[in-house]
Amino acid sequence: MPFIDLVLISLALSCDAFGVALSLGLNCIIKNAQTMIISSLFGFFQFLFVFLGGLFGYLFNEYIFSLPSIFGGIIILIVGMIMFKEGFSNNEISAKINLSIIILLSICVSIDALMIGFSTFSNLNFKLLFSNSLFVGITTFFMSLTALFISKNIKKIKLQSNIFNLLASILLIFLGIKIIFF
Repeated sequence: MPFIDLVLISLALSCDAFGVALSLGLNCIIKNAQTMIISSLFGFFQFLFVFLGGLFGYLFNEYIFSLPSIFGGIIILIVGMIMFKEGFSNNEISAKINLSIIILLSICVSIDALMIGFSTFSNLNFKLLFSNSLFVGITTFFMSLTALFISKNIKKIKLQSNIFNLLASILLIFLGIKIIFF
């Protein structure tokens, strides 16, 4: 696989994580340690799912090709709708995020990586599969970290926090719809 293809695949796979991380950063109280945890988990699950998809792709490709993307999209859509509803509440305090939500979102944004592993990386040797999967994970880590830092700086602007909550939830809703239907 040419390096430019690997870079494009890595960037495409990390776009979902970027969008979710941006939404989390705009809507939730995220401390510096949580920034590293979120980015690391997003990157780890992207790596893991691409690797597992490539490793076991020839067994599962024809049986579970479209179901996981729809499932992940539905979960992201539901999270977006919940955040949208909370955006209309009069509560000015941002939501707190816990580890179980971060792990669930990490898995959801990584399900498409499993499909890419099934279809694109399943014909690579073990060493190349590992290094390509690691590249995808590192790219996702940095994209997520970038999104969280961008959202932290956007939140410093003195606007009503409900506007950011609504924008973040709309972003998640559209992301969930994109995953389900495209």
